This record gives sequence, C-alpha cells and structure tokens, in this order.
Amino acid sequence: MAEGLNRREFLAYSAAGAGVFGLASTGLASFLESQVQMAIVRWTGPAPVSLSEEQKVVSKLTEQVLEALGGIRRFVKQGDVVWIKPNIAWDRTREQAANTNPDLVATLVRLCLDAGAKRVKVGDNPCDLAQKTYLTSGIAEAAKKAGAQIVYLDRERFREVNIKGERIKTIPIYPEMMEADVLINVPIAKHHRLATATLCMKNYMGVIENRQLFHQDIPTSLADITRFMKPQFCILDCTRIMLANGPKGGRLEDVEAKWTIAAGTDIVALDAFGAEMLRRKPEEVGSIKKAVEVGLGTMDYRSLKPKEIALS
Repeated sequence: MAEGLNRREFLAYSAAGAGVFGLASTGLASFLESQVQMAIVRWTGPAPVSLSEEQKVVSKLTEQVLEALGGIRRFVKQGDVVWIKPNIAWDRTREQAANTNPDLVATLVRLCLDAGAKRVKVGDNPCDLAQKTYLTSGIAEAAKKAGAQIVYLDRERFREVNIKGERIKTIPIYPEMMEADVLINVPIAKHHRLATATLCMKNYMGVIENRQLFHQDIPTSLADITRFMKPQFCILDCTRIMLANGPKGGRLEDVEAKWTIAAGTDIVALDAFGAEMLRRKPEEVGSIKKAVEVGLGTMDYRSLKPKEIALS
C-alpha cells in the first residue's frame, strides 16, 4: 500500500486496478501502475495424496501468491480489523469443491495476524445451515486454529444499505463486513447453473440478505454490489474446481484438482481467469461482460502481465 494512504483513500484510488474512480495525482497513478496487479501460482509437483500433504501445498501456494502480489502488508496494516470472506455456503467437504479450501483460509488468517492485524474475522452468509457448512467445510476449525474469530452471521443484524446500483438500489448488508478495515474476498471457482460461474464477484452475494433480488438480473446485480464493495484485492481458489452441477454439487466426478491460486487487484481479470479454468470463455459469463461494460476492470487478464509462478 502506498505510504501514508489509509484504507479509505486506497479504496478510492485503486478500484480494482482499472482506474474506475480516478487518480488524484500523476505520482500516485505511477505508483499504483508499478504494482503487480495479478499473480497466478501453480503447483507442478506430485499431487498431494494425504491431508497433511495438501495442507503444505495449499499453504505454499497461498504464501507465494501473496508474496508475488507484493506481500500481505501491501493491504493489511498494523492494528487493522480484517474480515476474510470465503465461500462457506454449502454442507460439503473440501473434496467436493463447493466451498473455499480451508487451508487457504487458515494460511491467510496467519499471514494477516503476522502482518499486525488486530483481529481477523471469518464468516459468510451460507445457503445451507451455517452450523453445518462451517463444520463440514473444515473452514471454521482451520481458521480458528490459525487465530481467527469465527462469525456466525445474525440475520437480525443485517441493515438496509443504499448501494445506488443500476438495478439494486438498496439491499441488506452485514454491517461488520462493511466496517472492517480490510475485507478479503476468497471464493472458489465453480460452475453455477444460473450465473454460469461462481467466482469473485458472485462471492459478494454472501455479504447480503434477500438474494432473490439478484436472481432477477444476476450480471447487473453483481456489478452493482461489486461497485459498492470497492474490492481492494481478491484471492481465487482453484485448488479444486467444480465443473458441473454447481453451485452445491456433491459429485466427485464434477471436481477437478488444479492446485492453482490466483490473486489480484482487478476483480474482473480474476473472474476472467477463473472462467477459463472452468473451460469457459470470459465473455460467456454475463457478470464479466457487464463488469467490463461499466468499467470495473478488464476481461483481458493477460494484458495485466500477471506474475506466474510454478512451485514443486
């Protein structure tokens, strides 16, 4: 993060790496342009065959992708309250690839605390019963062991917020997520029968209530909430991906192990990369097309010259 910038100023200037909100000075523009905007790290060694091996591989991938992006301290400062927002929507195991990999979340918690975060919270607004999704996914246990505060969202605490979107004008949002100094969006890449794909933009549906409003026009609604959330950076879990029968899945035949993690400041570029991982063209995903139309980022993630690393 630029020296002297607080989070509010950084969000106002960065806007997913696309200059959406404008830059106040040429110097700041030059600084931001010099930063790595996207990193992709792949495991090329033997596939892990045990839980302990997987934990080591995913931890290395997570550490390296953040290091390639400039380090966690680029985004998390001493004393920050951090909210990590994985996908914990479904009562599914890690092998079924319906939720974010718990080892990615645990490693991210540890790195944020090492960077000086005052508190790291982990929580989502699941579709299945939270007590089941948090347990079955393995995320609650892994994150708690790493030092996180596990938050079960109280539906009575959501409050209506004016997000001033093209389609969504107001929507209930969980206040603690908005109040965090840093909110890290950490979805898994998977198929979705209505939205074509669940990626970074789609993962913001876990900060809201009344999802049915989004189903009337998913691309525009996702662009609306993404614009409001002003993503600082996101991490896309492609350790395992779900290629069909999403978002809940359940069949191991629909899952493919890719042992890849991407991270970046352009949420649209990350979603475009994720679409390709799911064997889709980015332009086939309505939310990506809409996000480009309204200036939230670029579909051509290769134009960002992502830093690509192979680990073994």
